[in-house]
Amino acid sequence: MSADQLMTDEVLTVGQVAEALGVTVRTLHHYDEIGLVVPSERSPAGYRLYTEADLRRLQHVVVYRRLGFPLEQIGDILSDGTGRDTVLTHLRRQREALTDQMAGLARLVTAIDKALEAEMNDYRITREEQRELFGDSFDESYAQEAEQRWGDTDAWTQSQQRARSYSKEQWQQIKDEGEEINARYVQLMHEGVPADSEQAMEVAEAARQQICTWFYDCPRQMHAGIAEMYVADPRFTKTYEDVAPGLARYVRDAVVANAARG
Repeated sequence: MSADQLMTDEVLTVGQVAEALGVTVRTLHHYDEIGLVVPSERSPAGYRLYTEADLRRLQHVVVYRRLGFPLEQIGDILSDGTGRDTVLTHLRRQREALTDQMAGLARLVTAIDKALEAEMNDYRITREEQRELFGDSFDESYAQEAEQRWGDTDAWTQSQQRARSYSKEQWQQIKDEGEEINARYVQLMHEGVPADSEQAMEVAEAARQQICTWFYDCPRQMHAGIAEMYVADPRFTKTYEDVAPGLARYVRDAVVANAARG
């Protein structure tokens, strides 16, 4: 039996109302006890009986409750009266609240869909975004060559898994951290601090830790092997030399010195 079918001149029991509106008998008793919806009549045996007006008020309570309104506020809202104008006001208010909730839920569904799409597609930063962030230093051939060299290693697998999950903002953070490390190298080099000094090795360690944090576990000896490419491969050399002349060798020497200390 639906709530509409109950809208008659006859009085209704607690059980009938509870079944029609999808609430519990205990809830109806509570509403009665706090004065929110008090049945207008009683049976000869003292049982609660609801009239059409009671049921209409209860319907408003149920809707407001499902919209998240606290009971005290619902009581204040319903205290305005029960005339037709008031009923229309309640219905319009409820419709507006539901519309707002639906719009919010639609936005939430859209956000979840985007997250699902990104997760299912193994989102990775676009090539255009990479060029925007890293400029001329970005070269797709680096990634292709790296895969050929290390594609069957655990480090490569770990790096790819992490990189696929990063947003453009995270890649920006990686770039900023790398530039800060290079700036520290340059300052030490210009100040004449030896590449095997404690200060330079600390910067080399920071660079290694950045690799460990963002890409893959990089022991010091592995880091030293990578650093050899900074002077052996003209492409890597140019990346550092464009920052400051002599930087490629200085970085290599600092990384090798850091690896040598265990």
